[in-house]
Amino acid sequence: MPNETLAKHLFHWENQTPEWAMRLRVALYMAEALDYCSNEGRPLYHDLNAYRVLFDENGDPRLSCFGLMKNSRDGKSYSTNLAYTPPEYLRNGRVTPESVAFSFGTVLLDLLSGKHIPPSHALDMIRGKNILLLTDSHLEGNFSTEEATVVFGLASQCLQYEPRERPKTKDLVSTLSPLQNKPDVPSHMMLGISKQEETPPTPQRPLSPMDDACSRMDLTAIHQILVMTHYKDDVGTNELSFQEWTQQMRDMLDARKRGDLAFRDKDFKTAIDCYSQFIDVGTMISPTVHARRSLCYLMCDQPDAALRDAMQAQCVYPDWSTAFYMQAVALAKLDMHKDAADMLNEATLLEEKKQRGGKGP
Repeated sequence: MPNETLAKHLFHWENQTPEWAMRLRVALYMAEALDYCSNEGRPLYHDLNAYRVLFDENGDPRLSCFGLMKNSRDGKSYSTNLAYTPPEYLRNGRVTPESVAFSFGTVLLDLLSGKHIPPSHALDMIRGKNILLLTDSHLEGNFSTEEATVVFGLASQCLQYEPRERPKTKDLVSTLSPLQNKPDVPSHMMLGISKQEETPPTPQRPLSPMDDACSRMDLTAIHQILVMTHYKDDVGTNELSFQEWTQQMRDMLDARKRGDLAFRDKDFKTAIDCYSQFIDVGTMISPTVHARRSLCYLMCDQPDAALRDAMQAQCVYPDWSTAFYMQAVALAKLDMHKDAADMLNEATLLEEKKQRGGKGP
């Protein structure tokens, strides 16, 4: 999508933060999308978060289709921090429609606060009636306290420990619909962006090795680059859920090592299996592993899986050009050529920004 993700606009904004009415619109559009999917027999959505919400050329929010699941066994693990994971998933490893409501509640907190707040901490503040402390200070008071109270109440319902106490998707829609106070104002105006009538021609620029390889769809060259890059881009992104060294940790790192050897030797099916063992444990997060497994899936003619991994690499490291490059190749393999071209251009811009001295996370 041409206008970035909700996470970009909330957590990494440059010119202006989304105004209050736009945040309410995002919440409603998300609720309507989830309700539509539920009515169409697709009530499960894996790992709903601010990175799954994209803005189209008009600035309207859209829910990425890559979180949709056919059944609760399609998603083996939540990839975000365990503090944001539905409690029932931690108990039994299953995603349910009520789990989606919980995740929706975490996104409501993102919209309200402009930052990641663990649900347990937010609930304590809501119970303590510290709503003003929770609300994004960048709004500078330009919001309705009454509306904020309603939304915080809805978030609190979504984050209930017992799944049966959480609202249905239709209840999300019915609660958020009356709060829309600028229905005639275009989304792009509330986001502070220009409406893109047509895509301007991509400027000519010297291609980096990765840019050149992805432009040519040269998977062999991409493989060589990822082997040479190794894990240098993972600095600052690995998060350990505990510091004590355990046998599980050793087994997990051993799985990654075996995956690296298979990846180097172009045994891509074995690499997928080993990297999957590493990822499924969920103790350490590595964008490089997701990028490598993405290429393995491309080599095995599985572009859908490759795109999911590339998107997950972006979730872990939002400004990592390699994640965008891998998405571009996967999109091209899926014959989504316009999206692939947009993603390739975005990757090039990110790489140029880094070369000019932009810092990673």
